[in-house]
Amino acid sequence: MNMITESKAPLLRTLTRGFRRRCPRCGAGRLYRAYLKPVDSCQSCSEQLGHIRADDIPAYFTIAVVGHIVVPSAVIVEQNYHPPEWLHLSMWIPLVLILTLSLLPSIKGTLVSLLWHLSLTGDEKQ
Repeated sequence: MNMITESKAPLLRTLTRGFRRRCPRCGAGRLYRAYLKPVDSCQSCSEQLGHIRADDIPAYFTIAVVGHIVVPSAVIVEQNYHPPEWLHLSMWIPLVLILTLSLLPSIKGTLVSLLWHLSLTGDEKQ
C-alpha cells in the first residue's frame, strides 16, 4: 500500500517547509500558533495539523545538533587559547541557549512534516 497520496509534495520539499515552520502540505500557512504550539489546521489549505504529535524527539535531535556544534568548538578554543573557566562559561552557556531555543522550532517543524508525510499522526491503530 502506498502511503503517499497525490496531494503530498516530495519528501525534501515537505521537510524544507517544516524547517521553515510552514504547513507541510502547501508551504504557505504557519505551522505554529505560538513558540512550539502547532496550529489545529492550516489557515491557507485547511490541512489538519494539530493532531500530529512529535513528542520528545525534536528535543533529542536539537541536543544532538547543538552538541555537535558547541563541543568541538569548545575543544578547539581550549586547545588553542586556554581561556579561563569563567570565559568558557560566559561563551558556551549563552551559545547553547541561543542555538537550542532558535533551532528547536525548526527541528520540530521538520519532524512534524516528516510524520505528516508518512501519515504517522499518532492515531494509528495497533
